[in-house]
Amino acid sequence: MENAVSDFIKKKNLALIGLSKTKGKFGNYAYKELTSRGYNVYAVHPSGEEIDGIPCSKDLASIKDKVEGVFVSVSKKNIPLILQDISSVGLKNVWLQQGCESNEAIEEAEKLGLNLISKKCILMYAEPVKSFHKFHQFFANIFARN
Repeated sequence: MENAVSDFIKKKNLALIGLSKTKGKFGNYAYKELTSRGYNVYAVHPSGEEIDGIPCSKDLASIKDKVEGVFVSVSKKNIPLILQDISSVGLKNVWLQQGCESNEAIEEAEKLGLNLISKKCILMYAEPVKSFHKFHQFFANIFARN
């Protein structure tokens, strides 16, 4: 999985599914963090409306620029349908934010032939890793070696 993580974070044009009108959601935080780290992030929200000044596309097919991967931070129950949408537009690289995965989602991704990363926080890998994510990454690396 480490090769998949490395390959994903090298992609600089990402769609983000999970930007929310509700303050404090992880998708909003991830959008700000990823853009500050040099990623071109294209927010997708079913309303297609701007959220906190961030333009949103109604769906993946509406994004005019080339997208190389999709970062998803939404409720587990919505993931299988989202994976089908991702596959239907020809995208293959998907990162499910830690906590969004389920056995059903993982099986669906395999069935669709998606390159799936799950059970990991993207902010621990997208350079430059900052603040407590750097601290967490340090300990994760120590314990992964044992």
